[in-house]
This record gives sequence, C-alpha cells and structure tokens, in this order.
Amino acid sequence: MPKATAAQRLKPRKQPLQRRSVQTVEAVLEAAARILETHGLAGYTTNAVAERAGVSIGSLYQYFPNRDALTVALVERETAQLTADMQAARLLDGSREVVQAMVRASVAHQMRRPVLARLIDIEERRLPLGERNERVVEMIHAVLLEALSVKAEAPDLPDADLVARDLLAIVRGMVDDAGERGEQDAAALEVRVMRAVDGYVAQSRRERDKKGGA
Repeated sequence: MPKATAAQRLKPRKQPLQRRSVQTVEAVLEAAARILETHGLAGYTTNAVAERAGVSIGSLYQYFPNRDALTVALVERETAQLTADMQAARLLDGSREVVQAMVRASVAHQMRRPVLARLIDIEERRLPLGERNERVVEMIHAVLLEALSVKAEAPDLPDADLVARDLLAIVRGMVDDAGERGEQDAAALEVRVMRAVDGYVAQSRRERDKKGGA
C-alpha cells in the first residue's frame, strides 16, 4: 500500500456525523486542550488524551490517526473563534472601530486560554501548516485592509496594503509577547496595542502629507 503523505497524516480519519460521534470528538479535543494546559507537550500523548476523555485509545484512533492529526484539529477548533470574531468586526461601520475590534479579538484569543494558546503556537510552527496558516492570515489582512481603505473615516494612507501588513505584525508581536510573559490584563494590553496601531497610522499619514507638500 502507498505511504500516506504528510498532509494526509494530519487529517482526521473520518468526520463525526452522528450526535454521539460529535460529542466523542469534542470530548477528545477538550481533553487534549486540558492535557496541554496541565502537563505541557511532554505529557501530551494520545493515551493520556484518551484516558482524560474517558474513551478507549481505539475510539480516539477512529478519528485521529496520530497525535499530530489531533493537534491540527485542536488548532482548527481554537482558531474558529478568532475567525468568527474577525468576521464580526468586519460588519462594523467605522475604520478605527473595526481595527479596535480586531485587536480585541486577537487579545481575547491569546488570553482566553493563555497556556494552551502558547503551546498551540509552538505546535503550529512545528507542523507543516503553512498553507492553512497563510489562508487565515490573508483573511485577517483582507478585513484590516478594508478597514483602512473603504470603511467610514478610513485614514488616507500612501499604501494601505503595506500598512495593513505592518499592523498585523505589530499586533501579533505584542500579543504573542504578552502571552509569553504570562500577562493577564486584557484591557491594558488592548490599550497598549491600540496606542502602537494609532501611532503607526498617524505617522504613515504624516509621511504622506510631507511627500504631498514636497
């Protein structure tokens, strides 16, 4: 039989269709999250997850062929809320209102379960998820670009696309670093991130004005 490709090894064996199967998969994913939070990557094994979920290891393997496939499913579950929050931000009217909602969503994603978020970040960098991660980043970039270019009171920027990409890097860097330090004050972090965002946008506008007056 041909060997499974790396991408195939990261996919679930099957999708849960019945209510009981859905509940089993959710129990396994939540058990995986709690194992990571309490025992870290060293204690994160499929046997430990199955025991924590109250299912047999055979039941776990019905859906996830290995630990990495389980991890990918957990990444998808944790990212789903962030994606939903970003799409909700897109529906707001004002430019800065959208940007602030996006920052708040990023901070909440990091601080909702901070230990889990940090470990998932490590696993995302280890696993071959480049294409999937790029899709998420491009979706967020599109929302931010829309906020900076077409929303009400959008700033007149010389290169909104470049500013959007720089702001994504700024927000990600500040939020991830706060998570690494174990920061827990979401409101204070949001204020600091918005200060950096507002400052960058203001400086970009000043540079545009300076060039326009030259």
